[in-house]
Amino acid sequence: MAIEMLNQVINQDAIGNQCQELAALLTRHTDSKGNGFHKTEIDKLEFIRESFVPSALHCVYQPVLGIVIQGKKEALLGEETYRYGQAQYLVVSVDLPISGFVVEATPDKPYLGLKLNLDPRQLCDIITAQTKPSANKKENSVRGLFVSTADAPLLDCALRLTRLLDTPQDIPILAPMIIREIYYRLLIGEQGEAVRQIATSGSNMQRIASAIKLIKADFTKPMRVEYLAGQVHMSPSSFHHHFKEVTSMSPLQYQKQLRLLEARRLMLAENSDAANAAYQVGYESPSQFSREYSRMFGAPPIKDIERLRTA
Repeated sequence: MAIEMLNQVINQDAIGNQCQELAALLTRHTDSKGNGFHKTEIDKLEFIRESFVPSALHCVYQPVLGIVIQGKKEALLGEETYRYGQAQYLVVSVDLPISGFVVEATPDKPYLGLKLNLDPRQLCDIITAQTKPSANKKENSVRGLFVSTADAPLLDCALRLTRLLDTPQDIPILAPMIIREIYYRLLIGEQGEAVRQIATSGSNMQRIASAIKLIKADFTKPMRVEYLAGQVHMSPSSFHHHFKEVTSMSPLQYQKQLRLLEARRLMLAENSDAANAAYQVGYESPSQFSREYSRMFGAPPIKDIERLRTA
């Protein structure tokens, strides 16, 4: 017992030191760029920095790994809230409409995080190389978003990947190797089953991911759940069940969030008025659009867009 406790203390010290070094690196790479998302010379790797608690960021997240290095954040998926802080990570395994909030950040100690877009094909290569699971193992649907605590080996990968930015000549050779190791660490971690389903052909998650692509491709049109279920080889009842297990919402609720996000983009980026934006995304009733928009974004369309433009 004493040895186990000692090992835990040593592991926590290592994680603390890794986070300190990562925070110093991210601070140096983002200091001159200010707040927001910052691309790096490594494909698929971005840094996030926020010096204050901003308004919520509403968007559709694609498969991604996000690690908090400093500060705290919340993610809202449907009615569920996920909280995570330093040395914790979030994985999104299918395209999901998520509201993200930084909840702990100051100018002296900004929120710092790193984001790595996940490639299901690379995950598939690693899964194929591993020992195949038993054919009799029953697959359970898992949520397409989870939060977990990073261990020292995973943070070590993040650290080595970030250090490569100081030796850009090494990036083409070493970055793909480190990213592959990150995928491996996720697959053998405590949420390995959820990560595995991202790239397992025929898994419930892959079927729902395929259905999500169909919804996104034509979300302004009326939805036919029976058609979607048939396209992914599920019965309507099974499809509805697994869709909700993966996304925490029904297919219709998912479509509604896509419509509202696109309407917001049309008003903000293309100066569309609320009625026209509602019509373009598939709403027939402006009053229904306004009610559902207010419920999602916390204010009616006109007030919300004014708030965003003056923020």
